[in-house]
Amino acid sequence: MNTSDTAASLAATVAAMKRAHVQDGPASAELRRDRIGRAIKLLTENHKALEAAISADYGHRSPYQTLLADVLSTVAELKYAAENVEQWMQAEEQPAPGPGMKARIQYQPLGVVGIISPWNFPLNLAFSPLAGVFAAGNRALIKPSELTPRTAELLAELVARYFDPMELTTVLGDAEVGAAFSAQAFDHLIFTGSTSVGRHVMRAAAENLVPVTLELGGKSPVLIDTDADVRTAAERVMTIKTFNAGQICMSPDYVMLPEGARDTFVANARDFISHSFPTLQANPDYTSIISERHFQRLQELLADARAQGATVIGLEPQGEANADANSRKMAPTLVLDVTDEMKVMQEEIFGPILPIKTYRDASEAVDYINANPRPLAAYYFGNDAERQRRFSEQTTSGALVINDVMTHATVETVPFGGVGASGIGAYHGIHGFRRFSHAKAVVEQSPDGESNLRLRAPYAEGLAEVESLLAG
Repeated sequence: MNTSDTAASLAATVAAMKRAHVQDGPASAELRRDRIGRAIKLLTENHKALEAAISADYGHRSPYQTLLADVLSTVAELKYAAENVEQWMQAEEQPAPGPGMKARIQYQPLGVVGIISPWNFPLNLAFSPLAGVFAAGNRALIKPSELTPRTAELLAELVARYFDPMELTTVLGDAEVGAAFSAQAFDHLIFTGSTSVGRHVMRAAAENLVPVTLELGGKSPVLIDTDADVRTAAERVMTIKTFNAGQICMSPDYVMLPEGARDTFVANARDFISHSFPTLQANPDYTSIISERHFQRLQELLADARAQGATVIGLEPQGEANADANSRKMAPTLVLDVTDEMKVMQEEIFGPILPIKTYRDASEAVDYINANPRPLAAYYFGNDAERQRRFSEQTTSGALVINDVMTHATVETVPFGGVGASGIGAYHGIHGFRRFSHAKAVVEQSPDGESNLRLRAPYAEGLAEVESLLAG
């Protein structure tokens, strides 16, 4: 099928789903819970097959990481939506705008939502937004990443088994199909991926004035303050830098710490890795880089840093290679003495490489963070409440986590999303329900229609009253 045929087929599918949405009327709370429940069953009843498919796509992916991050956490979010959807659906009564008048906010489904999900968490980043989409009473199309083809094909098969195609369907294909998908007249479009591709998606959506939620990324910083426990910080940072081999949009992209603490951080990071991963290449707990192209890109980042004078410290176990092109497993690697001219400080890393910068004064570190595009997340380590508050107020990021990394992603009561170059819009919990709903103002006039009467000519009496009010 050529590109124009694909676009026509997609347009027909979206149009059919929109017609079904209108003809069937607003989804009841019961139907919304039912759709969410079937999504939960899809994941739980097929978790072994899904885990195997993801691992095959990666070359090897830790089963624990898949089951925890792609299945269990997603199921928790879906369950949270199911438990709260009836409450979220209730209209919000507002203070009376005038005598005898009423006002409320009514949340209505948008209609048909497109979801473009990435390869790094192929289930979570398809079904996590789907929790809010279904809770809001919408229908959806999912376009999975072509970099996880086995997972995408299995997902398409399972979606067809658990859902009517007018409720939820899956679109398979390469980047050209993805471009055609993003150009459809959805009622809302969700994209998770790189900032560069996000620009193309937003441009395509703009042709149909489709509102977008863009979950992008960027270089999420870690600031370790002078009063922080460096060992704790190193352990918590490296925990996430090794989870999914650092292939996470919220993964720490660089660390800033006091000049005198650098050697301590490196030593603690090395100690943590040696205990967590006594072996890497044959270790089922350690995940491969997704593709040969991504593996080579990471190697090129290190080569560029070395060529420009950086000190590269591999944390591989003794006797093992830092990286193996066959397994595509790459050891956690620290990069010291970095400069902004190095690619490792210009590009989102998306792998187990961690640049380290030092500062003399914390204000210098804050200035550096603010001089760069706003990140998806910022991580601050330090125990002084006033310093925590100051960092929170002086920096802007999609989220801030204090004394940990990435914890916010599993907290259903707070929004998940970026700001500026790291994204537009947020979801999770009620924030997802509202993101994928239309908040419609409903106002009821009083029996005597006082506010309407004020607008009727002749205006002479009203003009005198208005002038009196303006005069104070």
